[in-house]
Amino acid sequence: MLEPYIKDRLKNRDILLMTHIVMGYPSFEDSYDIVCGMVAAGVDLMELQIPFSEPMADGPVILRANQKALENGSSVQKCLEFAKVVSKEFSIPFLFMSYANILYKYGMEKFSHRMAQIKVKGAIVPDLPPEEGQDYILAMKKNNLDPIYIFSPETSNDRLSYLSSHASGFVYCLARRGVTGGKTAFSSDLAVYLSRCKNATHLPLAVGFGVKDKADVNYLKGKAEIAVIGSQTIRIIEEKGASAAGEFIASLR
Repeated sequence: MLEPYIKDRLKNRDILLMTHIVMGYPSFEDSYDIVCGMVAAGVDLMELQIPFSEPMADGPVILRANQKALENGSSVQKCLEFAKVVSKEFSIPFLFMSYANILYKYGMEKFSHRMAQIKVKGAIVPDLPPEEGQDYILAMKKNNLDPIYIFSPETSNDRLSYLSSHASGFVYCLARRGVTGGKTAFSSDLAVYLSRCKNATHLPLAVGFGVKDKADVNYLKGKAEIAVIGSQTIRIIEEKGASAAGEFIASLR
């Protein structure tokens, strides 16, 4: 389970870094090199996104990566094999990020069991709220996996508490409403919202959507346990190639 790992890691770091890749983008070979570079640069956790044709929570940058990965032949089976390789080779925890359609089509219990077999630790499924995901929650907990739930600035305090009651590992806090890749104001309003999140859960907080540089990561210190860097990494890869990912992550420390 992720919560003990996060708390232990925080004994030596004031904030952890979680990154995001789309498996098969630009290619599976490049994806492997990106993972290698980011782990060497000190990333603490990593989301492995299984590409989907309609990634509703993702903005243009990650949407393009999903589309290109699918065009290049990325499939659920190839993603599972890739996750098996990196989970075995690297000591950091890996999580899946994808959409409910993929899990249901594969079979919820079968998918969760396969995750446990290949040592993936949890999953983020943005379009599967607890009310519609009891089979998902049961399958994940049966296999000692963490279902990661999402808080947003628009979420009421009652809803934050309800989501927390179904979550484990950590909670993913959206820094703003909307989709990934947009601009986020790291301001007093964000601090107030994160304070609300802290009051709603005992779990560590991971903050994403707009974290793009060291100043943003530094702002989150003391307000959250994990800074999540997604779209900006993919922008760097688009501009400079897969080999630039590690250097970018190292610059955030």
